[in-house]
Amino acid sequence: MRLYTLSKRHFVLVFVVFFVCFGLTVFIGIAGPNVIETSVARTDLNNSIKLKPFNLSSPPLSTYNQQLWLTCVVELDQHDVSLKKNVTMTVKVLGVVKDGSTPYVNNQVHNRTRLLSCAQKCSEIIVAHLGYLNYTQYNVFVSFEDLNKLTYAIQNITFTWKTYNPTFSQVEIWFRFVFVVLTFMVTCLFAHSLRKFSMRDWGIEQKWMSILLPLLLLYNDPFFPLSFLVNSWFPGMLDDLFQSLFLCALLLFWLCVYHGIRVQGERKCLTFYLPKFLIVGLLWLASVTLGVWQTVNEVHDPTYQYRVDTGNFQGMKIFFLVVATTYILYLLFLIVRACSELRNMPYVDLRLKFLTALTFVVLVISIVILYLRFGAQVLQDNFVAELSTHYQNSAEFLSFYGLLNFYLYTLAFVYSPSKNALYESQLKDNPAFSMLNDSDDDVIYGSDYEEMPLQNGQAIRAKFKEESDSD
Repeated sequence: MRLYTLSKRHFVLVFVVFFVCFGLTVFIGIAGPNVIETSVARTDLNNSIKLKPFNLSSPPLSTYNQQLWLTCVVELDQHDVSLKKNVTMTVKVLGVVKDGSTPYVNNQVHNRTRLLSCAQKCSEIIVAHLGYLNYTQYNVFVSFEDLNKLTYAIQNITFTWKTYNPTFSQVEIWFRFVFVVLTFMVTCLFAHSLRKFSMRDWGIEQKWMSILLPLLLLYNDPFFPLSFLVNSWFPGMLDDLFQSLFLCALLLFWLCVYHGIRVQGERKCLTFYLPKFLIVGLLWLASVTLGVWQTVNEVHDPTYQYRVDTGNFQGMKIFFLVVATTYILYLLFLIVRACSELRNMPYVDLRLKFLTALTFVVLVISIVILYLRFGAQVLQDNFVAELSTHYQNSAEFLSFYGLLNFYLYTLAFVYSPSKNALYESQLKDNPAFSMLNDSDDDVIYGSDYEEMPLQNGQAIRAKFKEESDSD
């Protein structure tokens, strides 16, 4: 591995380049367009029209708007009041076609109960969400049946249309394309550097990088432009599937590396891989189930939210948190044990320190981004339906993609073979070079030559020459 040949100055340079590339994407994102484009329709109320439906027309839409949300905020005459009340809402969504007709979307009227919660001001209510756009404009009829029963008078109701900014959609297409091209190049270069070595000689990190880099290519989603060409939920579902698959593979990579670096010889599937696949597989299954659940229900009902099915969603959320906690505890156990057992072993402690340091930096940045993006609302009952509406600018989008891409690029560079690896592999019979060329297990647990005293190449050649002369 190139890791063994890097000096302290080179390690510092690797981290500096990583932070410079990540910072560059963040600054580009800050200078980029807003993610969400809003259009407000303010409606004044009086007692005579409270129960009449509101006829709302969306702004003109294109495929670059990607999705459409309709939200509302109830404003009371009195401020600083505390109020919680279930309100029945009737929603009818119609699409406007070119000839001016307005066919039903899903051919039905939807009745939903929403919780109106007010403290200093009332919280936002999601009226409808369309995951993909079949029409260039929508008409939505909304009526509330219980507003006249409120204790406090209503001043007005503010409806807001939210869509993706078309300019941001174009930025997203280009940056995904750039990351796809870079990942393809890095994958090819990494595979090219390992082509002359048998898989038996690959380290566990190199084996995992050969899996993670193709999955990173899918994470960047080369099929993303299909969502602008096909009016279907399938491209969005495919994007969610690729992201969850890569992230769970990354979680599995951490478990396998921190455990596998201590395991001697063959790593058996039943005892080594099965527990890890079980934990990470449950996380992947929960995340995919949540995404499919939301998408399928929204296709049939634009007003669907997890709050409608609170019991099942709470059970799924608790299950996800329990499995995630189990994963974190297991990973911490493997890290502590690996560091305590192998910290004084040459080369191995270097691998542990580098991977732990870089992964720690990535996790800290990820936690900071999540907190800045969602705050304390990450685990709200309807948090999945609202995730996409919490972007403030392009930096929050580019930071995630840039962070994971540059993390994998850095690992690929460090774990690729050094320039002299092929020459050194030809001298593997010489114990003086064995530390640089043996497999991971040979380095940690010794090779067939470990009983031989260390000698330089000239002494060995002299020894063999003396033996041949005697013959």
